[in-house]
Amino acid sequence: MSAKENYLRIKSEMEDILIKSGRSADDALLLAVSKTKPVEMLQDVYDAGCRDFGENKVQEIMDKIDKLPSDIRWHMIGHLQTNKIKYIIDKVYMIHSVDTLHLAEAISKEAVKKNVNARILLEVNVAGEESKFGGSLDEARVLFEEASKLPNLTVCGLMTIAPYVEDAEENRQYFAQLRELSVDLFGKKTDNKRGVELSMGMSGDYPVALQEGSTIIRVGSNIFGERIYV
Repeated sequence: MSAKENYLRIKSEMEDILIKSGRSADDALLLAVSKTKPVEMLQDVYDAGCRDFGENKVQEIMDKIDKLPSDIRWHMIGHLQTNKIKYIIDKVYMIHSVDTLHLAEAISKEAVKKNVNARILLEVNVAGEESKFGGSLDEARVLFEEASKLPNLTVCGLMTIAPYVEDAEENRQYFAQLRELSVDLFGKKTDNKRGVELSMGMSGDYPVALQEGSTIIRVGSNIFGERIYV
């Protein structure tokens, strides 16, 4: 199947899961993770209706942004170095991977310089994996309090990368914990149709993540095929 067909299939599946979970069909966003993929493939998925693409590297966003339609919303989902913030601060829709106050402060500083409002998610390492970025649940509480005070910065929600597992059910506990943390931190506050964002669930476990309240699923290989490592 083509990337376009894959996207439409997964979007339909996502909407079915949402409805069966008692949510509305448009209650979550399918973020096409397009890292390492050629612009022609992204254009194919764009033509299927996708407007949100996720990239891991600043340079790749910069390379693609002028070659694709201007109404695309770019999401920075990879680890962001502070010296690269200035290149994308006024070009990305959301930064999913803010895991320290130092990084949040640097993003705020660049947002003030460019007179823009930066939308961020706090990355939480719910499973406590040493190989992953993100703070613990307790560290996320502290980061939320401090980051929420910064100028030109909006903490829109939380993000996690769950462990790679054969059985997606094993990750349900982590998705549930992130949802519970979200309620603790944000309460019932909502500033968009979906309310507080929960970016959780990837190609291997997004159905479970959606059942546990995800508002953004990050799907790459199931749309575009396996990642090309360079």
